[in-house]
Amino acid sequence: MPPGCFARTASGYSGAMDHSKAPVLEALRDYHSAGYVPFNAPGHKQGRGIDPRVLEVVGADVFKSDVIALNGLDDRLMRQGVLADAQALMADAVGAEHTFFSTCGSSLSVKSAMLAVAGPHEKLLVPRHVHKSVISGLIVSGVRPVWVRPHWDAERHLSHPPGVREFAEAYESDPEVKGALVVTPTDYGTCGDLRAIAEWCHERGLPLIVDEAWGAHLPFHDGLPPWGMDAGADVCVTSVHKMGAAVEQSSVFHLQGDRVDPNVLKSREDLLGTTSASSLVYAALDGWRRQMAEQGKELIDGALTLVKSVRGRLADLGLTVMHDEFLGPDLADSVDPLKVVLDLDPLGISGYQAADWLREHQRVTVGLSDHRRIVAQFNHSDDEKTAGTLIDAIGALVQAAPSFEKPPKVDLPSPREMELETAMLPRDAFFGEIEQVPVAEAAGRIAAEMITPYPPGAPGVLPGEVITQPMLDYLRSGLGAGMQLPDPADSELKSIRVVAR
Repeated sequence: MPPGCFARTASGYSGAMDHSKAPVLEALRDYHSAGYVPFNAPGHKQGRGIDPRVLEVVGADVFKSDVIALNGLDDRLMRQGVLADAQALMADAVGAEHTFFSTCGSSLSVKSAMLAVAGPHEKLLVPRHVHKSVISGLIVSGVRPVWVRPHWDAERHLSHPPGVREFAEAYESDPEVKGALVVTPTDYGTCGDLRAIAEWCHERGLPLIVDEAWGAHLPFHDGLPPWGMDAGADVCVTSVHKMGAAVEQSSVFHLQGDRVDPNVLKSREDLLGTTSASSLVYAALDGWRRQMAEQGKELIDGALTLVKSVRGRLADLGLTVMHDEFLGPDLADSVDPLKVVLDLDPLGISGYQAADWLREHQRVTVGLSDHRRIVAQFNHSDDEKTAGTLIDAIGALVQAAPSFEKPPKVDLPSPREMELETAMLPRDAFFGEIEQVPVAEAAGRIAAEMITPYPPGAPGVLPGEVITQPMLDYLRSGLGAGMQLPDPADSELKSIRVVAR
């Protein structure tokens, strides 16, 4: 085990560092106690310059705790090591060798990881169902993707992380790759066999990046799917604001082993990241790590017990609460039970309709909706009260569903039709000369923009791919059924940006 790391025990974690400490929070407390008067950023000067109407909504303490790190939380030369100590504690809490905080979300963290493994025109094994942030990383960097086919569930029309076989097939077709990337868990909570993938990569000397944005909680309980560092990944990116407990944009990326140089990884983050990092994000990450290191096993025990009860009560309403349906040799290797996936097909309504109705009539919001499902995410923040609210709201939905209009049909392509031909490097298509053509003329043209159903945020069309009619039918019909497409220049998808002829 690497120095400074510690293992899971029956009672949680036994670490080499003092996890009762929270360097960022302690520095923030000391800053307040010392009564510093700032003549540097941020310009609201501890909230004194904020319009009272803003304070009435968000509160004064938000601004009081918004303190610059340089010559604020720490001194001019950062000699107190406030951030470095907080990151070292986070690494120790999860068994990594190095941890870096990101205040720009995992969208930035995963780009930093990609750039640390491959450079312009070098190649990287990438599953085709990755989040749009990975595609943005390809566009920014000029890295050439070697596409890996995910595990497609044609019956339910969703994808799961690929396995070793799919990585091997892609590698054999183009072995001049610098590394591999895998996304697990997915937005639906489905996970790939990380240990097998990491072993396969390392046999070939390839570093493995895990985009584990939905897995912040995984290191802290044995009852959850394996997480990246335990499974042997080299770099693991996670969003603490998703399944952890931190403010939006709170992300960390972890590193172990010698296949990726920590100095290179940090320099790539410096290249992309902000020079005005939010102390609110740092403080939230620091506090969450302390909470999980001290109480994570107990808190997640409670969440797992609660969600088991919730699943049973939802099933009693006649709904399909998905779990075993996701598992199988060509499906998922494991599932995060804290993602409650409801199949609404028996109700004859779409997930888009359900999500809108729950928000409007029950004041309940869900994390994901698609043509037939909604996903409610649980974590240690939930209790019997919030669980009861969800169950009551879903019960009301079941009663109201017969009155819904029949949802518009979505023209779902087959798995093969989801795999478009790559005709150009994503970067070249995105930055090249383009033209906007009517959608009726787009089939057969090379896309110059992403078109991404969101959530989950996996692009249907990428820059550089040849647009097909089945994909256009899917996206156009999905848009009409309630799908959100935030990327295209034409939000109504009546025209599409393509590479000029």
